[in-house]
Amino acid sequence: MNDPVIQLPIHNVPTLNLSEAALDIYEGVRSLPIVSPHGHCKPQWFSENRPFADPAELLIIPDSFVVRMLYSHGVSPEDMGIGVPPEQRDARAIFRVFASHWHKFRGTPSHMWISSALAHVFGVVMPLNEETADQVYDRIDAELKSARMYPQSLLQTFNIEVLATTDSALDDLAHHKAARRQKLRGKIIPTFRPDSVLDPKHPDFAADVAALGDITGEDTQGFTGYLEALRERRAYFMANGATATDHVVDELMTCHLTEKRAATLFAKALAGTITPKETQVFYGHMLTEMAQMSVEDGLVMQIHAGNLRNTNKSLYATYGANMGADMPVPVDWVRGMDALLNRVGNVRDMNILLFTLDESTYARELAPMVGHWPALRLGAPWRFHDSANGIARYLDQVVETAGYWNLAGFNDDTRALMSIPARHDMWRRGVSLHLSQQRSRGVLGRSDADEIARLLCRDLAIEAYKLGKVV
Repeated sequence: MNDPVIQLPIHNVPTLNLSEAALDIYEGVRSLPIVSPHGHCKPQWFSENRPFADPAELLIIPDSFVVRMLYSHGVSPEDMGIGVPPEQRDARAIFRVFASHWHKFRGTPSHMWISSALAHVFGVVMPLNEETADQVYDRIDAELKSARMYPQSLLQTFNIEVLATTDSALDDLAHHKAARRQKLRGKIIPTFRPDSVLDPKHPDFAADVAALGDITGEDTQGFTGYLEALRERRAYFMANGATATDHVVDELMTCHLTEKRAATLFAKALAGTITPKETQVFYGHMLTEMAQMSVEDGLVMQIHAGNLRNTNKSLYATYGANMGADMPVPVDWVRGMDALLNRVGNVRDMNILLFTLDESTYARELAPMVGHWPALRLGAPWRFHDSANGIARYLDQVVETAGYWNLAGFNDDTRALMSIPARHDMWRRGVSLHLSQQRSRGVLGRSDADEIARLLCRDLAIEAYKLGKVV
């Protein structure tokens, strides 16, 4: 087995430096297999196992953090290849634009992740700038054509034990089935994301609910058939390896309606006559329904809240989602989760994982909540907070109230395959720094720190996502 590429020592690649005490802990976890239980890589990469098209398609176009930084400095989406048909893109020109702005990424996690990928994956040791753009592009492009850079080979090179994708409730999972038949070294599993058939705000809600009926043979124009169709799709995903659902919530509110009231709102949603307030109420009810279904079938439930999506309306109208305009907003977790938790929160064998961009809730709400409700686990720092400082703030604010065993480990939540080793390495370094500080304060002994390091870097994710039968 190849060692993870992240371990290759390359001079001048930014990383999170460790004290001697932290390095001692890190050495025990740096080579652990990567468990990536939530992310957005494409399953067809692994079922088809084709080379990636070019450096721009791989590193720039799909990365919303790259896109948002370049856009903030006046680069047009078209100059990043966005909204341009693939056959009309000039990948080299796109990469030159990126290289000319690369120095402006200094200090960001993106700079650390991409620098690591350039050095450790592609062997690029020269500085990236406007003058070296073509040389770096040629090096990456040549590497991408080699068999060791094909997606299936990268699973082994990166030492990925399991990687979960995020898939529409309507997906036939054909690529997952094809990947599983190939008996890959790392397991690729789906995640059930039903937002388009749960949230009436979704532009395709009515059409997708109709498609849900076509797929399942249920009458989804009625509320009873709609619920049964959702149960069938959940079962289908589980039969194809899924262990979790994923739900995106702009404004967190859960409730539990009478069946008659829920059916009335559902009919209004299909007819397009539902009000914004009724939309929030219906979606809040459906989150509770999803939680109750998780009690029945055992799927882990992920809730991502505190992220207002697509705030740049003109960009969204022209180019669609994932343009880097998602912004953190406040979340009231205690009141927002009240109805859901008072129906299922005391169930000991279900897992609800909470993720937020509202860091002010870590110590005030989330740590006390997961430190009480048996069904809750706290997810890792997410998006803007998946960084060296974000990891430190998270662990500092939640551990005293939640403990370690109420956390869900780490997930990289990325579309950027090449950055996965660097993201996990940053977490492992951050965990090691935190635990070394706990040792120096006398909170933990040496054996405690080693045990907890492994838990946070691998084992808690397996437990929280119920991956025991997968890995």
